[in-house]
Amino acid sequence: MDTSIALYSHDSVGLGHARRNRALAYAMASHLPALVGGRVRGLLIAGHPDASRDPLPEGWDWLVLPGMTRSGDGTGYTPRRLDMDGGRLRDLRSVTIDAALTAFDPDLLIVDRHPFGIDGELRPVLANLRARGTATVLGLREVLDTPRAAAAEWEALGGAEHVAEHLDAVWVYGDHHVYDPRRTGELSGSLARLATTTGYLGHGRPAGRPARRGRTSPKPPPPYVLTVLGGGSDGAGLARIAAQARLPKDHRHLLITGPQMSDTDLQQVKELTARSGGETTVVHSASDVPELIAEAAAVVCMGGYNTIAEVMATDTPALVVPRSRRRQEQPRRAAALAALGAVETRDAATLTPEDVSAWWQTAVTGRIDRSGIDLDGLSVVPHLAARLLGPSSRTAPEVTRHAG
Repeated sequence: MDTSIALYSHDSVGLGHARRNRALAYAMASHLPALVGGRVRGLLIAGHPDASRDPLPEGWDWLVLPGMTRSGDGTGYTPRRLDMDGGRLRDLRSVTIDAALTAFDPDLLIVDRHPFGIDGELRPVLANLRARGTATVLGLREVLDTPRAAAAEWEALGGAEHVAEHLDAVWVYGDHHVYDPRRTGELSGSLARLATTTGYLGHGRPAGRPARRGRTSPKPPPPYVLTVLGGGSDGAGLARIAAQARLPKDHRHLLITGPQMSDTDLQQVKELTARSGGETTVVHSASDVPELIAEAAAVVCMGGYNTIAEVMATDTPALVVPRSRRRQEQPRRAAALAALGAVETRDAATLTPEDVSAWWQTAVTGRIDRSGIDLDGLSVVPHLAARLLGPSSRTAPEVTRHAG
């Protein structure tokens, strides 16, 4: 029997949510057919036009919604491009999702981070799906925010117990020995009881979008140091610092700004690197970031989930400079990993080019053992999905070794 899976991400800022779901799609396509005894197809619902530039497994496709983004004051959402009222656009997105999933009729829906979507756009969708028997999962990165901020978010949605009533499971994409939101209080009550930690989505991540025809990897000849800024929408400050840092002897520097960095910020970074001696190559994006991280002598990065998952899958020394405005997610993640010796971390507000220079000089002389961190989430999640999809599914017993 064929199995259909839908994954939703709202994507109001960057592509982190969509990238997590895309990694899950490849894991499901690879491992789930043997567990459920049939073909597996999928639909990824995303809210950023750049998401669909990344390939998907055969039999899977994107549904890209008209975009919404954070309003200027950060208190709500506004249309990214369409000239229409935000509430009307939310309703348009909601009926589009509902119509698509009514036709697609998924056996499983995985919602990334926001259980009811933007401004509740998923509430009628979830009601209709659950009435038809669709299993529903909330997928969460391991760190949400401070416990107080997380509790306020759940309360704004009607409370943790109310949210849990709409779910069959909560998957936390992390290692509970590193950080456990059930212990910190970010997940409580029924949500905590529904939660299973999967391990970080680190090993087995899919390659990014293929390089354009005639364009080769930007990888410089080794040895090189790397700065990588995720989507790049909030990475300009760190990019400017890294662009001015002195390189270790005989090393080159590759700086990947991220596709969402503004043209103005990108031009400033390029001008800084030109003045620093020409040993730095600046690119907007690269299709082989995990490989570039693995082969770098050292990496400077922000603290977003996907970048950290890619770093953790290597032994490359990493200096994590987390974003701290709006949420405390990145600083808390960086601190937890630094406490285990997996990374080093610095405060973006006080970091200088001299600090990066000094760190690079030392970091390029060694490697980091991260073998004690559970990075097998992408092999665990298909087994958790199989459990939800029916008693005939064949779930490997070793999945319980990872899922805490």
